[in-house]
Amino acid sequence: MMDTTDTTTEIIHAVSTEQLQELLQEMGCRVSISEQNGQRQLLSATQGIGFAVRPGNPAPEAERFLDYTLSCALRVQGTLPEGVDSSWNRSKRFARLTAQGDFLVLEMDVVVAGGVTRTSLRANAELWDRLLQEFLLFLRQYAQTHASPEATAVASADDASTDAASPVADEQSATESSAV
Repeated sequence: MMDTTDTTTEIIHAVSTEQLQELLQEMGCRVSISEQNGQRQLLSATQGIGFAVRPGNPAPEAERFLDYTLSCALRVQGTLPEGVDSSWNRSKRFARLTAQGDFLVLEMDVVVAGGVTRTSLRANAELWDRLLQEFLLFLRQYAQTHASPEATAVASADDASTDAASPVADEQSATESSAV
Protein backbone atom coordinates (compact mmCIF):
# COMPACT_ATOMS: atom_id res chain seq x y z
CA MET A 1 0.00 0.00 0.00
CA MET A 2 1.29 3.47 -0.88
CA ASP A 3 1.91 6.10 1.77
CA THR A 4 -0.59 8.89 1.12
CA THR A 5 0.79 11.28 3.75
CA ASP A 6 1.15 14.74 2.25
CA THR A 7 4.29 16.19 3.82
CA THR A 8 3.47 19.68 2.51
CA THR A 9 0.37 19.93 4.71
CA GLU A 10 1.72 18.13 7.77
CA ILE A 11 1.74 20.56 10.70
CA ILE A 12 5.19 21.21 12.16
CA HIS A 13 5.33 22.51 15.74
CA ALA A 14 9.12 22.52 16.18
CA VAL A 15 12.08 22.23 13.82
CA SER A 16 15.62 20.92 13.99
CA THR A 17 18.74 22.29 12.34
CA GLU A 18 18.75 19.18 10.15
CA GLN A 19 15.23 19.93 8.85
CA LEU A 20 16.21 23.50 8.00
CA GLN A 21 19.45 22.31 6.42
CA GLU A 22 17.48 19.94 4.19
CA LEU A 23 15.00 22.68 3.26
CA LEU A 24 17.77 25.10 2.24
CA GLN A 25 19.57 22.37 0.28
CA GLU A 26 16.35 21.62 -1.61
CA MET A 27 16.34 25.29 -2.62
CA GLY A 28 19.84 24.90 -4.05
CA CYS A 29 21.83 26.40 -1.17
CA ARG A 30 24.99 24.85 0.20
CA VAL A 31 24.64 24.59 3.96
CA SER A 32 26.99 23.67 6.75
CA ILE A 33 26.41 23.21 10.46
CA SER A 34 28.63 25.26 12.73
CA GLU A 35 28.86 25.71 16.47
CA GLN A 36 28.88 29.22 17.94
CA ASN A 37 29.14 29.68 21.71
CA GLY A 38 28.06 26.09 22.33
CA GLN A 39 24.99 26.33 20.10
CA ARG A 40 24.60 24.81 16.65
CA GLN A 41 23.71 27.07 13.75
CA LEU A 42 23.52 26.77 9.99
CA LEU A 43 25.75 28.74 7.65
CA SER A 44 24.65 29.27 4.07
CA ALA A 45 24.63 31.80 1.27
CA THR A 46 22.34 33.10 -1.41
CA GLN A 47 23.19 35.54 -4.19
CA GLY A 48 26.80 35.27 -2.94
CA ILE A 49 25.85 36.72 0.44
CA GLY A 50 26.56 34.65 3.54
CA PHE A 51 23.94 34.27 6.25
CA ALA A 52 23.31 32.24 9.39
CA VAL A 53 20.26 30.41 10.68
CA ARG A 54 20.28 30.52 14.47
CA PRO A 55 17.90 28.50 16.64
CA GLY A 56 15.66 30.40 19.00
CA ASN A 57 13.58 29.08 21.87
CA PRO A 58 14.01 25.38 22.63
CA ALA A 59 11.06 23.04 22.13
CA PRO A 60 10.17 20.35 24.67
CA GLU A 61 11.72 17.78 22.30
CA ALA A 62 15.51 17.60 22.39
CA GLU A 63 17.44 19.28 19.55
CA ARG A 64 14.33 21.10 18.29
CA PHE A 65 13.25 24.71 18.56
CA LEU A 66 10.10 26.83 18.28
CA ASP A 67 11.57 29.69 16.25
CA TYR A 68 14.75 30.70 14.48
CA THR A 69 16.45 33.80 13.12
CA LEU A 70 17.91 34.28 9.65
CA SER A 71 20.79 36.74 9.95
CA CYS A 72 23.18 38.46 7.55
CA ALA A 73 25.98 40.68 8.84
CA LEU A 74 27.90 42.84 6.39
CA ARG A 75 31.04 44.70 7.41
CA VAL A 76 30.91 48.39 6.57
CA GLN A 77 33.97 49.96 4.98
CA GLY A 78 34.24 53.69 5.60
CA THR A 79 31.62 55.73 7.39
CA LEU A 80 28.09 54.50 7.67
CA PRO A 81 25.63 57.07 6.32
CA GLU A 82 23.37 58.42 9.06
CA GLY A 83 19.94 56.73 9.20
CA VAL A 84 20.55 53.82 6.83
CA ASP A 85 19.01 51.34 9.29
CA SER A 86 15.96 53.45 10.11
CA SER A 87 15.39 54.12 6.40
CA TRP A 88 15.28 50.38 5.69
CA ASN A 89 13.04 49.68 8.69
CA ARG A 90 10.54 52.37 7.63
CA SER A 91 10.30 51.08 4.08
CA LYS A 92 10.49 47.29 4.47
CA ARG A 93 8.57 44.68 6.37
CA PHE A 94 9.48 41.26 7.72
CA ALA A 95 13.22 41.89 8.29
CA ARG A 96 14.89 44.48 10.52
CA LEU A 97 18.19 46.23 9.95
CA THR A 98 20.50 47.34 12.75
CA ALA A 99 23.89 49.01 12.81
CA GLN A 100 26.14 47.11 15.25
CA GLY A 101 29.64 48.50 15.39
CA ASP A 102 31.26 48.04 11.98
CA PHE A 103 28.40 45.83 10.77
CA LEU A 104 24.99 46.22 9.22
CA VAL A 105 22.91 43.27 10.41
CA LEU A 106 19.72 42.20 8.63
CA GLU A 107 17.60 39.72 10.59
CA MET A 108 14.29 37.96 10.10
CA ASP A 109 12.55 35.84 12.73
CA VAL A 110 10.52 32.78 11.76
CA VAL A 111 8.03 31.40 14.29
CA VAL A 112 7.14 27.71 14.16
CA ALA A 113 5.29 27.55 17.52
CA GLY A 114 1.59 27.00 17.06
CA GLY A 115 2.16 24.97 13.91
CA VAL A 116 3.22 25.67 10.33
CA THR A 117 3.56 23.59 7.18
CA ARG A 118 6.74 22.76 5.31
CA THR A 119 5.40 24.98 2.53
CA SER A 120 5.27 27.86 5.00
CA LEU A 121 8.88 27.26 6.05
CA ARG A 122 9.93 27.25 2.40
CA ALA A 123 7.96 30.46 1.76
CA ASN A 124 9.85 32.13 4.62
CA ALA A 125 13.18 30.97 3.14
CA GLU A 126 12.15 32.34 -0.27
CA LEU A 127 11.10 35.62 1.36
CA TRP A 128 14.53 35.82 3.03
CA ASP A 129 16.22 35.27 -0.34
CA ARG A 130 14.14 38.09 -1.83
CA LEU A 131 14.88 40.41 1.12
CA LEU A 132 18.63 39.83 0.73
CA GLN A 133 18.38 40.83 -2.94
CA GLU A 134 16.43 43.95 -1.99
CA PHE A 135 18.92 44.68 0.81
CA LEU A 136 21.86 44.84 -1.62
CA LEU A 137 19.90 47.06 -4.01
CA PHE A 138 18.83 49.26 -1.10
CA LEU A 139 22.45 49.67 0.08
CA ARG A 140 23.66 50.61 -3.40
CA GLN A 141 20.89 53.15 -3.86
CA TYR A 142 21.27 54.53 -0.35
CA ALA A 143 25.03 54.98 -0.78
CA GLN A 144 24.49 56.83 -4.06
CA THR A 145 21.87 59.21 -2.70
CA HIS A 146 22.97 59.76 0.92
CA ALA A 147 26.73 59.33 1.19
CA SER A 148 29.04 62.33 1.21
CA PRO A 149 31.85 62.27 -1.40
CA GLU A 150 34.60 61.98 1.23
CA ALA A 151 32.92 59.27 3.32
CA THR A 152 31.29 56.44 1.43
CA ALA A 153 29.85 53.38 3.12
CA VAL A 154 30.23 50.19 1.19
CA ALA A 155 28.87 47.00 2.68
CA SER A 156 31.12 44.16 1.67
CA ALA A 157 30.36 40.50 2.04
CA ASP A 158 33.88 39.81 0.71
CA ASP A 159 35.69 41.43 3.66
CA ALA A 160 35.57 38.52 6.06
CA SER A 161 38.31 39.68 8.43
CA THR A 162 37.38 39.47 12.09
CA ASP A 163 38.08 42.41 14.37
CA ALA A 164 38.32 41.10 17.94
CA ALA A 165 37.72 44.62 19.28
CA SER A 166 34.28 44.75 17.71
CA PRO A 167 31.48 43.60 20.04
CA VAL A 168 29.65 42.10 17.07
CA ALA A 169 32.64 40.32 15.55
CA ASP A 170 32.48 37.33 17.88
CA GLU A 171 28.80 36.79 17.19
CA GLN A 172 28.94 37.48 13.47
CA SER A 173 32.34 36.15 12.37
CA ALA A 174 30.90 32.79 11.40
CA THR A 175 28.25 34.52 9.30
CA GLU A 176 30.80 36.68 7.52
CA SER A 177 32.98 33.78 6.53
CA SER A 178 30.07 31.69 5.34
CA ALA A 179 29.99 32.85 1.73
CA VAL A 180 29.64 29.29 0.50
